[in-house]
Amino acid sequence: MDKLQNTTRDIARELARKYSTMTHEELDTLESVLVPRKYAKGEMILREGQICEDIFYIEKGLIRQFYYKNDKELTEHIGSDGEIFMCIESLFREEPTHLQVEALEPCTIYSLPKLRLEQVALHNVNIQILYRKILEESLIISQIHADLVRFESAQNRYLRLCKMKPQVVLRAPLVYIASYLQMTPETLSRVRASTLLG
Repeated sequence: MDKLQNTTRDIARELARKYSTMTHEELDTLESVLVPRKYAKGEMILREGQICEDIFYIEKGLIRQFYYKNDKELTEHIGSDGEIFMCIESLFREEPTHLQVEALEPCTIYSLPKLRLEQVALHNVNIQILYRKILEESLIISQIHADLVRFESAQNRYLRLCKMKPQVVLRAPLVYIASYLQMTPETLSRVRASTLLG
C-alpha cells in the first residue's frame, strides 16, 4: 500500500510543478483529492450517457475521446502520459456526456473529483490556481484542435500533430489519428508517405 501512497504524492508534486507552486500542506490536500485508477486496454473509462464528475490525469497510457455521428465513430481527442482530459461540458453542466473515453493501452490514471477539488480550492489559493490553469489548458487544447482542422492542410495537420504530440503519433492506431485529424486513413497514409520522402 505504501507504494501507492508514494505514487499519489509523486503525482500531487507533478501537478503542482506543472500548474502551481504549493506548500507542504497544500500538497497534502491535493494528494488527498487524487484517486488512482487502472484500466485495461480497450476498457471504457467513460461511456455515453454517464455524467463526467472528474478531471483525469494520465500518469501512464493512451486514451481517446470519441463520439458517434451518423453511425460513424469520430475521435475528438487522444491523450498520453502526463496529460489531462475531461468531458468539460458534462463536467460543468452535470449532464450526461455524448463523448466516450476508451483506454487504448493499459492506463494508470488519477482522477480529481470536481466537487472535492472545488471544496479544497475554496481554502487553498494555490489549488485554485491549479484548477484554473488545468481548465485554461483544456480550453486551449480544444481551440488548437479546432483551428488545426479548420485552417490547416492535411499535411500541415499531420506535421503539427507530430510536433505537439509525438507519443500519440508513435503509439495510437492510424485509424484514430486519421479521425482526430479529420481525414480518411488513405489520406493519412499518403501524407505520412510524402512526409517520410520529403
